[in-house]
Amino acid sequence: MAHFSFKEKSQEEVRSLIHRLRAYRLVRNLLIGFILVAICNLLFSSLFYTPKMFRLADEKRELKLKYEILQNRIRSSQRQIEQIRHRDNYVYRPLFASDTLAIEGIYNPYDEAKYAELWGDEYSPVMVGMWQEMDQLARSLYQESLSLDELQALTEDKEKFSTAIPAIWPIDRSKMRNKIGAFGYRVHPVYRQWRFHSGVDMPGRIGDPIYATGDGVVEYVERSRARYGYGTQILIDHGYGYKTRYAHLNKLLVEPGDTITRGQLIAEMGNTGVSTSPHLHYEVIYNRSHVNPINYFDQNMSAEAYKSLMSQIQDANYEAE
Repeated sequence: MAHFSFKEKSQEEVRSLIHRLRAYRLVRNLLIGFILVAICNLLFSSLFYTPKMFRLADEKRELKLKYEILQNRIRSSQRQIEQIRHRDNYVYRPLFASDTLAIEGIYNPYDEAKYAELWGDEYSPVMVGMWQEMDQLARSLYQESLSLDELQALTEDKEKFSTAIPAIWPIDRSKMRNKIGAFGYRVHPVYRQWRFHSGVDMPGRIGDPIYATGDGVVEYVERSRARYGYGTQILIDHGYGYKTRYAHLNKLLVEPGDTITRGQLIAEMGNTGVSTSPHLHYEVIYNRSHVNPINYFDQNMSAEAYKSLMSQIQDANYEAE
């Protein structure tokens, strides 16, 4: 009886082993099957487009097309702003004898670091280029907005504006003793270096009358006999972004805060500061930038008279700021 029990136990162990082997084979076959399916899927997706890949490709083309449409709209808007700017500079502003509005750095591109987060995929070149154009569009809009606001103010007060523009000669031209010292770069008469001359020089005699070229308020005066800089000078604020400076004077006839009218006698010509002979150094400043005063003299003069004026201008050196 004991022998029979031992035999039954051995058969039970054999059956259990057979079941385990079958289970192992089944698991192995399933794993091999999964691996083969994965390999086939990888090969198929590499060699052939799946429905999902077709859908992704369509979405990619659609997205690229949307970027191109948006970019074209940005460029179209930029062209429209350019047309507005052209009318602003060559139609509207000449009506008011007003210089073009200039904002320092408005056309300088932003640092590349601003767009660093946009880099990293195949769309980066398109996206970065588009954002750069949008930034430039925004700054152009800002500039034109300020310019048109300024023009609106000019239209509301055109009469006052017309008398504020520095539009007459600051001296009696019949008293000039030599040619006008030109505006712009020239060789410095003392330092012998190429330097920017921020105004024009009008030679005369000590005591010759100096006149305000436009209505305004005296912003600053300096009484100085020192042999450096502008010497005795006057700075007048005319409003609308305009200021004028009268330097190397001998005598002042106004004080800070005085209201000035065009043609008013404000000083006498001198030879103060760094000056090689008696003359008036005259500047026109518009929106903090020096502009050529010659462009404001007798704006209604004929072409022949303008050519005659230009022939009187030379790179004469009467001073050394």
